[in-house]
Amino acid sequence: MSAAVCPPLTITFLGTGTSSGVPMVGCDCEVCRSTDPNDKRLRSSIMVESATTRFVVDTTPDFRYQMLRLGVKQLDAVLYTHPHKDHMAGLDDVRPFNFFTKQPMKLYANELTADAIRRDFYYAFSEKKYPGVPNLDITTIDETPFFIGDIPITPILVWHLKMPVYGFRMGSFTYITDANRIDPEEKNKARGSKVLVLNALRREAHISHFTLTEAIAMANELEAEEAYFTHISHQLGKHADVSQELPNHIHLASDGTVLSL
Repeated sequence: MSAAVCPPLTITFLGTGTSSGVPMVGCDCEVCRSTDPNDKRLRSSIMVESATTRFVVDTTPDFRYQMLRLGVKQLDAVLYTHPHKDHMAGLDDVRPFNFFTKQPMKLYANELTADAIRRDFYYAFSEKKYPGVPNLDITTIDETPFFIGDIPITPILVWHLKMPVYGFRMGSFTYITDANRIDPEEKNKARGSKVLVLNALRREAHISHFTLTEAIAMANELEAEEAYFTHISHQLGKHADVSQELPNHIHLASDGTVLSL
């Protein structure tokens, strides 16, 4: 599987904010008051596309709006990183895709996340379903590589304090969110990516997220040609100010950033 050929990919950042988004409700800091569109961050998610396959990584609370603002009319699957609400709460809004395709939405998730989906969206799995509930088809994944359509995916186990979270490598692209530790053998899966995405929550130490300094060090250790940071808090600072501090090969992602690989 490691030798599987990955087709050309387009990656779209649907959201780049932390669990509260940016601006945060009730906050009057300079970042939350910023008029720079780059400082407007929905919850973190990406869309991955080849010529024949399209899926999203996570369904955030903003999933419906993320689909609407890009005019997405077709979606093959959802791939999940972990079961925190800012990464799965928008799942109910796959219903229009069910309606138009008359097909279940394929979900790929580890056992912890699959269990959370069945628990939180119990009505979609009832024996007697109410008309119009989501039609979901869950495939439980582990660290074994697999395909969604023609796109080969290698799961990367990372740690969000004590919670196992999956990052994913697809060809020369690696996406890791909600992590503060990566074991050596898993680092090797991400090493040498053309583009590496990492979470960089803020400057101050955090119990379960990389800081800006830690994310820069990790990107360099993993020998990424380019790195983009996501899952950003208002506490990190203004996009324009932080961007000036970064090495040339490292960037803050913005909502709507598109990468071609």
